[in-house]
Amino acid sequence: MSETIIDKPASRQGTVDTWQPVCRLEEIVPETGVGVRLAQRQVALFRTRDDRLFALDNHDPFSHANVLARGLLGSVAGRRVVASPLYKQHFCLETGECIEDAEVRLQVFPVRLAGDRVEIAASPVRHG
Repeated sequence: MSETIIDKPASRQGTVDTWQPVCRLEEIVPETGVGVRLAQRQVALFRTRDDRLFALDNHDPFSHANVLARGLLGSVAGRRVVASPLYKQHFCLETGECIEDAEVRLQVFPVRLAGDRVEIAASPVRHG
């Protein structure tokens, strides 16, 4: 993908129901993540060196802790990933798939930039 901001539809019908502003772009240091509150859940929001934005569940399904926003960004087999800070599983930033266990997948949320404000869709992308 060559676009700066990922802006995916939140449902199969291609509509996003609600966008929630969560922070300003400058509040996220490139190559790091921040934890944000989205409705009744925690979401890990990541900014890459080239200003691409990704949002995944912050909940690590292996450790059962809300820690993924503190994970390290990198790449595995050409895929951008975040490594869990606890047990080190890698999750694809675009799909939420766990590299080490394809049966485990995090929810992924559409992200967009509105001026200098980062917004996340309230509904995750539906896979499959």
